[in-house]
Amino acid sequence: MKIHYSIQIYGRVQNVGFRYFVVLKAGEYQITGTVKNESDGIVVVEAEGTNEQLDIFLADLKEGPGWARVDDVKVSQPPVADYNGFRVVY
Repeated sequence: MKIHYSIQIYGRVQNVGFRYFVVLKAGEYQITGTVKNESDGIVVVEAEGTNEQLDIFLADLKEGPGWARVDDVKVSQPPVADYNGFRVVY
């Protein structure tokens, strides 16, 4: 069953390749949704997949790419939005 995670990632997560990392991991785990940098310095990910896919994806996001520093991750579970593919939102 498909579920939706809305994920807010805090720390040094902008200007370190974080969005690119998220897109790669989403493709690896066949997750649909979006990733966006917010003006307050956080990265917001909207992700949909199975519980198993999202758990693995979330574990990777908590680590981040090599140049990033993830201080905190907040997750909520809104209704499914049925995204097609995964993309960066500007």
